Amino acid sequence: MLWSAFILGLLGSFHCVGMCGPIAFMLPVDRSNSTKKIIQISTYHFGRLLAYSLIGLIFGLVGKSLYIFGLQQQLSILIGIIMIVVVLIPAQTINKHNFSKPIYKIISKVKSVLGKTLKKKTADTFLTIGFLNGFLPCGLVYMAVFASITTGVTLKSSLYMIVFGLGTIPLMTSAIYLGHFLNAKIKQRILKTIPIFVILIGLLFIIRGLGLGIPYLSPAPITETASSSIECH
Repeated sequence: MLWSAFILGLLGSFHCVGMCGPIAFMLPVDRSNSTKKIIQISTYHFGRLLAYSLIGLIFGLVGKSLYIFGLQQQLSILIGIIMIVVVLIPAQTINKHNFSKPIYKIISKVKSVLGKTLKKKTADTFLTIGFLNGFLPCGLVYMAVFASITTGVTLKSSLYMIVFGLGTIPLMTSAIYLGHFLNAKIKQRILKTIPIFVILIGLLFIIRGLGLGIPYLSPAPITETASSSIECH
């Protein structure tokens, strides 16, 4: 399912440019030195990937726990339903019942530190900016996290988030180099495709959880049978 992580990141990066674009545009890169600029941008992306991998690692522990208790298939179905429902719920309803309020204080602190870091040009500046950027709230990141939990393996969950991050790199890098290079119509058309793809991914997770015996897509659940024989002498 790693391919879904990359495509989700690739399509989601159009959303990222809108949400995190201002941070990318404000990166204090050295525009007079091409080599140094590439290193700085790469360090920024590495910071984001580091944050995503850590998020995947944390939530991967949750997925592993559920896997141990034999709830992997139910989890896959539940995550698929959540992904579809979240996309279908009108944005006004989500904004009205904001579930992120409890963590607003933490997010505001992250933004405060991020703002101060953007003014610096030290060696670790770009790593710090990228790392903090990775923790800013984003609907597409939430979707990737949901999907990563279903892997059932902590390291695979972390890898899923890294691949998701890799998918965002091409467009985010283009944004840094070219600025606002997409017109409103193109952005709007691409943004309309994101919910469709999220629904497709959600359906795939549901089918996967059903265990229909379809190789790779929906493998049959593994059942362990134990037989014992007692011999009397």
